[in-house]
Amino acid sequence: MSQVLTMWTKVSPLPLGERVFSLLFAQKAPYFASIRPRFTLIEPNRAELVIPKRRRVHNHLGTVHAIALCNGLEAAMGALAEATIPADKRWIPQGMEVAYTAKATSDITCIAETDAEQWTGSDPNLPVRVRGVRDDGTVVIEGVIRLWVTPRK
Repeated sequence: MSQVLTMWTKVSPLPLGERVFSLLFAQKAPYFASIRPRFTLIEPNRAELVIPKRRRVHNHLGTVHAIALCNGLEAAMGALAEATIPADKRWIPQGMEVAYTAKATSDITCIAETDAEQWTGSDPNLPVRVRGVRDDGTVVIEGVIRLWVTPRK
């Protein structure tokens, strides 16, 4: 089991465990701290986190800024990748394609998903499906983050 999944499994059930895990995760990649992600689920092939709607992540319209949304999607993807990747492989992001589909007027749940067979094939190109959802269920951003998955040296 990966370090991220091990830490999630141990810490998340504790009181304030999700918050503690989220702070620790943001220390690994400090830019993620700018959105104050709160992870709610990490398991192989799926990760979810919430970006709280607060002034620091607003755009000029008072909604969650598009780049803050992308930051949340990338954090969810990173947790998914770490929780899912076979021990003999490594990953690096290659790019992100997203569409902004509605205003982000509430907290946003960022979701990253893959299928198990994507990690066992020989194709190093691995698309991770990502989306951000408002409290009312409306998808505000969706797309793909492309990973390059290769054997560990």
